[in-house]
Amino acid sequence: MRWMWIDQIVDFAAGERMSAVKNVSLAEEHLHDHFPADNRFPAVPVMPASLMIEGMAQTAGILVGAVNAFQEKVVLAKIVVAELNEDVTPGMSIRYDAVIDRIDEAGAATSGTVSVRHADGDGSWTPAGRVDLMFSHVDHNMAGMEFPEENFVFSDNFRTILRTAGLESLATP
Repeated sequence: MRWMWIDQIVDFAAGERMSAVKNVSLAEEHLHDHFPADNRFPAVPVMPASLMIEGMAQTAGILVGAVNAFQEKVVLAKIVVAELNEDVTPGMSIRYDAVIDRIDEAGAATSGTVSVRHADGDGSWTPAGRVDLMFSHVDHNMAGMEFPEENFVFSDNFRTILRTAGLESLATP
């Protein structure tokens, strides 16, 4: 994974559920284009919904990959549902809660909720949407094809996130 859209794993139950948090900062370059100022309106930096969906995909993908100790290549196969009902701006945090609904040799289905915490709020999480995803186990579904290892999850950033969550045993493929 070259770009991480989660900052910290905050809950993990192997084979069941995982929660991760992303803190949104104005220092993130992608926010400067969503949406820039023009001659009618001031700039309104908003976290793009596509990157929020990717944050859920990374959360759920780690959960699915951990089932078999990351011995299989797990790829996002389908976005089943993506409903995001709140704009996320700098200073807010996003929480991704993913649950495995089904998993077998071919792949997995996950359901997830997205919540947000406002910087100026009381610290509680407010529901902001849901993202349900399907994943494929590439090694089983595309047998005989070669896939470069560097395109999959084991970057230094990924290992650091697992290590800081106390999941160091999962960080060693």
